[in-house]
Amino acid sequence: MSSTLIERPAPTAAQSPAAAPRRRTRVFALPEARWAAAAMVLFLIALPLQLTGAPAWAWGPLYALAYATGGWEPGWAGLQALKEKTLDVDLLMIVAALGAAAVGQVMDGALLIVIFATSGALEALATARTADSVRGLLDLAPATATRLAADGGEETVPTAQLAVGDSILVRPGERIGADGRVLEGAGEVDQATITGEPLPVAKGTGDEVFAGTLNGAGALRIRVERDAADSVIARIVAMVEEASETKAPTQLFIEKVEQRYSIGMVVATLAVFAVPLAFGAAFTGSLLRAMTFMIVASPCAVVLATMPPLLSAIANAGRHGVLVKSAVVMERLGQVDAVALDKTGTLTEGTPRVTEIRPLAGAGLTEDELLALAAAAEHPSEHPLARAVLDAARGRGLAIATAEDFRSAPGIGVTATVDGRAVAVGAPARLLGGVAADAVGAHAAALAEELEAGGRTAVLVEADGVPVGLLGIADRLRPDAAVTVAALGSLAGTAPLLLTGDNPRAAARLAAEVGITDVRAGLLPQDKVAAVQQQERAGRKVLVIGDGVNDAPALAAAHTGIAMGRAGSDLALETADAVIVRDELATVPAVVALSRRARSFVVQNLTIAGLFITALVVWDLVATLPLPLGVLGHEGSTVIVGLNGLRLLRETAWTKARTEASA
Repeated sequence: MSSTLIERPAPTAAQSPAAAPRRRTRVFALPEARWAAAAMVLFLIALPLQLTGAPAWAWGPLYALAYATGGWEPGWAGLQALKEKTLDVDLLMIVAALGAAAVGQVMDGALLIVIFATSGALEALATARTADSVRGLLDLAPATATRLAADGGEETVPTAQLAVGDSILVRPGERIGADGRVLEGAGEVDQATITGEPLPVAKGTGDEVFAGTLNGAGALRIRVERDAADSVIARIVAMVEEASETKAPTQLFIEKVEQRYSIGMVVATLAVFAVPLAFGAAFTGSLLRAMTFMIVASPCAVVLATMPPLLSAIANAGRHGVLVKSAVVMERLGQVDAVALDKTGTLTEGTPRVTEIRPLAGAGLTEDELLALAAAAEHPSEHPLARAVLDAARGRGLAIATAEDFRSAPGIGVTATVDGRAVAVGAPARLLGGVAADAVGAHAAALAEELEAGGRTAVLVEADGVPVGLLGIADRLRPDAAVTVAALGSLAGTAPLLLTGDNPRAAARLAAEVGITDVRAGLLPQDKVAAVQQQERAGRKVLVIGDGVNDAPALAAAHTGIAMGRAGSDLALETADAVIVRDELATVPAVVALSRRARSFVVQNLTIAGLFITALVVWDLVATLPLPLGVLGHEGSTVIVGLNGLRLLRETAWTKARTEASA
């Protein structure tokens, strides 16, 4: 295929992977959400009626409906679990709520029902949204491809029908339909969804390409090497689903002991009722004592003692740009003892920037003149490197001349006429022909090698066939990256790990800047998962921080995953356990430290709740605890631990967490 310069078309919105349709579950499409919403509405109507002294017939039926709508699903699930000889906390909460209603504490029981129903709805929504994003990932691969027949003819076929050995034609601006290898042609392929690389990669004969990646320029003839079900994009979907299903069950601290506590409480309640009866006690008195025992020994206070600190920490983190998706996640964040970070879009901004401008001696150009000349030639281009050059010129307030006769060659660069001069901007090796034939060429080649050795992309600028300077382009490091890496290493107690699909030289340069010594580059998504699993087999609880589709399997496989919000893919955002909404990387160590403070508050609250329960139970068993006093003590302990947990809502809690993280 000829290497003649051709016009570089801009991909249309319909061709862009980012424009792939996304199916998203609506909140009220889920039955759990509808039942929880109904219970909450009924509760919110009944509560003011009760508090304003309305007759019981006005608010009683509303509370009863709240019990029914919010409690029937967890109650039914609890009964199903009971058939499997498992007593879960949901059923116990329903029993406790009904017990509270039986002794006149109708509002308290309804509130408990609403809390549990809402929690279940949120969990169901999170699960559904993750499934939506996993399915939507398959939309990145095109539905059809152009298959080449043996006689040279073309036919459009579904990509699912492509077989190993078929040849397909991918034109400029089209997405590649299958994993394969280039047989003929040259192009620049945006494969950030697979490798995370910030810039399109030049592809030529013999190079590997992936389904779902975008061919920016140049027609490619590709030999299919994998079936659609075995493509890298399909394997990403499979890995996310598998990791989500096999990830260790997540439980709050109190839920780890719920079985023993629940069984013990049921047995004890029956004993408190039956033993006095066996010794001739009155039925009513025994029942009242047993009901009082069930109320004061109920785990309601313990569960509520656990939630306020975690929910307060979630709210505080949310105010500072970190969305933590559940109380379980907030608790797990404080447990991490190893950290793995992606490079592009995580430690870096994910956008190429001009970092160096090097006019060649004897060219007679200043830095501004060299940059303006390159920007004028690149102005019609849609290439990310062209955008970087134009942004740099505009940032310096430079006037950009009009270019004529613009042409682009994939993997080589662009040519244009600027103010009567023939200007070429592109890859030094291609424009110099790979050989420095004279002193100027040798100097340009040496300078290009120096820039590339420093992890930058070198761009040569020629005027009338003579090299006049080079530009160094790199993905800019986030301002807070080095500080964040140091803080995470201190919190975890181990040095962070860099996992990236980018090339080893660029990865090593960036790692040196932020202080990471363990660098693993050139990784595909399955390689990142393998690295995380290796850490977890060593007994580590790994925190993975990433942003792209290629990071999603590792985010799902990790003990805890955090996604960058602004540049993050839909799949990464839904798969991750937490999202950094404002892309402020320094908030990660702060939220880990906040999680640890929340866990310490949980321990405090459990201690307080345990002391109250023990005192009230002993009182009820040894003497006679009046039911109203038992309810007051039980509710009083809940109020105390709730107020203690709410301390984490204060701004000072976040400030202390940041201080602890940076210490």
